[in-house]
Amino acid sequence: MADHVLDVLISENEIKLRTAELAQQILASYQGQDLILVGILKGSLYFLADLSRHFPPSIEIDFIQVSSYRGGKSSTGVVQIRKDLDINIEGRDVLIVEDVVDTGTTLLHLLELLQTRRPNSIKVATLLSKRQAKNVDINVDFVGFEIEDEFVVGYGLDFGERYRSLPFISILRNLPSASE
Repeated sequence: MADHVLDVLISENEIKLRTAELAQQILASYQGQDLILVGILKGSLYFLADLSRHFPPSIEIDFIQVSSYRGGKSSTGVVQIRKDLDINIEGRDVLIVEDVVDTGTTLLHLLELLQTRRPNSIKVATLLSKRQAKNVDINVDFVGFEIEDEFVVGYGLDFGERYRSLPFISILRNLPSASE
């Protein structure tokens, strides 16, 4: 880990300010509707927690865990559900809270799955969206920051479960080999 280089991309303060702005946009969009926040584990945990603090205390929160990475830095293309929702979303307004939209493949698969459960609506909020990385045409309703196609860590995003607890977003350079 000592050889990894972290270049700060988005500061802790920038994240706090943008999260508050996004919360206001989301609240204005839903205007008192019965909203459920669905965090995609594990990466969205920090963003979801900070975002939810701007909502009324009656907001419902649930989590789903999907994976297409398996410890590496690129998606395998195979999406697995590791933890499903506990709340029934039928007839409800759902906001998926994501850490980063990269290729969009995992998110598209998740949206298709959740649509089969007949929610009233589904929208997506993401902290980060990679400009050039998307492989699919997917609508993201609320975007914190548009970034270049870099491997980023911090504020919930990880590399091999490391770096999640950083309070800022960094570009991870000098990536270790798969054997490390």
